[in-house]
Amino acid sequence: MKLGLCQLDCAFEDKAATKRRIARLLRRIPPGKALDWLLFPEMTLTSFSMKPRKTALSREDMSFFIAIAKERSAFVSFGGVRGGRNLLITLDRSGREVSSYAKTHLFTRLKEEDAYTQGSKPETFSLEGARVSPTVCFDLRFAYLYWNLGPKTDIFVNIACWPTRREEHWLTLLRARAIENLCYSVGVNRVGRDPDFEYCGRSGIYDPMGVQVLDCGCKEGVFTADISVESVAETRARLPFLKDRKAWS
Repeated sequence: MKLGLCQLDCAFEDKAATKRRIARLLRRIPPGKALDWLLFPEMTLTSFSMKPRKTALSREDMSFFIAIAKERSAFVSFGGVRGGRNLLITLDRSGREVSSYAKTHLFTRLKEEDAYTQGSKPETFSLEGARVSPTVCFDLRFAYLYWNLGPKTDIFVNIACWPTRREEHWLTLLRARAIENLCYSVGVNRVGRDPDFEYCGRSGIYDPMGVQVLDCGCKEGVFTADISVESVAETRARLPFLKDRKAWS
């Protein structure tokens, strides 16, 4: 499976400008370089904002991503707000929505809960046979979410607006989630600045042994890598650590 991580300098609260940037980045992908799955950061079109009127996805916004899925014949995962929730939405190759996960751990340090409604449940969906569990930004810090989903997950995905000042946390936690659960861990972060933060990028992919498959660095671009979903079952058969977990009451 070939993944494309779109590490984007989102135009803060400016959807039209961000769409132009995305279109420009996608035009740089060499002809014939087919992708199975294209992924974007949290609140893709606006970056992380506490203004729901700015971040809410319109019909035109959804059509923008549907067109990408159809034109690229690829699954597309992106962030945005709908129904007052901070979502990670995934479309299939035809543009049909197959998953809509709402962030369950809101960033109380910035009072995200004052602007958005907390998600109520985790989610796992099938992406052409791969079991995918989506998470959003701050969710990455909560190992129990990943432990609970781990046995039925091949790929964890986290889309984020993660600041440069906590870059090492981002890298460490992404790798840890792969190692703990013996599966792939994929993180997609933005780059650039908004009025409050600088963002580190460092989007990447870690395999079931925690080996870094892709490091996107700190620049804008669409970065690609191939993964072998079959290696998850192979690694777990060789190292059957998940069965040794204990449920503490």
